Amino acid sequence: MRKIIKHWQLYILLAPAIIYFLVFKYYPMYGVQIAFKNFRAVDGILGSEWVGFDHFTRFFESYYFWELMWNTLSINLYQLLLFPVSIIVALSLNELRDGKFKKTAQTITYAPHFISVVVFVGMLIAFLDPATGIINHFIQLLGFEPINFMTSPAWFKTIFVFSGEWQNLGWGAIIYLAALAGIDPQLHEAAKVDGATRWQRIWHINLPGIMPTIIILLILNMGNFMSVGFEKILLMQNPLNLEASQVIQTYVYDIGLLNGQFSYSTAVGLFNSVINFIILIIFNRLARRTGTSLW
Repeated sequence: MRKIIKHWQLYILLAPAIIYFLVFKYYPMYGVQIAFKNFRAVDGILGSEWVGFDHFTRFFESYYFWELMWNTLSINLYQLLLFPVSIIVALSLNELRDGKFKKTAQTITYAPHFISVVVFVGMLIAFLDPATGIINHFIQLLGFEPINFMTSPAWFKTIFVFSGEWQNLGWGAIIYLAALAGIDPQLHEAAKVDGATRWQRIWHINLPGIMPTIIILLILNMGNFMSVGFEKILLMQNPLNLEASQVIQTYVYDIGLLNGQFSYSTAVGLFNSVINFIILIIFNRLARRTGTSLW
């Protein structure tokens, strides 16, 4: 208490963040118990019948289980394959010497991040329209038939992942650029004296210099491995591409909010969160061997 009184200004600064997490992150966990109950609003959470793991068993034995798992995992693995792209962009921007060109390139890569998800998906639908879309106009100029991208399950994951990479490309590179700015210039000067090429300096100085940042961001990404961009998938989703676009998060929305199966949807959402937590723990432990980890 003496320390708290002595440094009360710091605790006041911390208070908004602590209150936010307590109210919006920890207090809602009270409702997680309905995943183990047959929740009825008239009985309340505590008064509802306890059913144990029945909802989890129902989900594991459902027809949609493996399809949902495959769609969720495949989209996230697809995104993980493109994880190095932001690093490459940051390294490329860092090597630019022309100030105006560098600022222009950064602006062009950052700009899509500030477009709202709704507008961005609207742009995708317009660009990929089989009759009026600019992409299909190019396809027809090459002598091929137009493709209805947005209704094709085979194209959904590719469109989702690459459009997301386009939107977040420059924004994801900002952190790496900040890390690159912290590398001692004397290392590059010494390497130049020793005759190192630009590629060798990137490989032996820049990459090792930002490796702790890369590992931390990779761990954070793995902590959200089972969580796909819900809003964007929901906006891109339609009955024709549902077999490729239905992931755990949209399934929880469908059965929970649209069909009113609150206990079942809570159980599915809890399962998804537990898997994320386990993946985070595993990758943090693996990363600790490199000397960098979240805890």
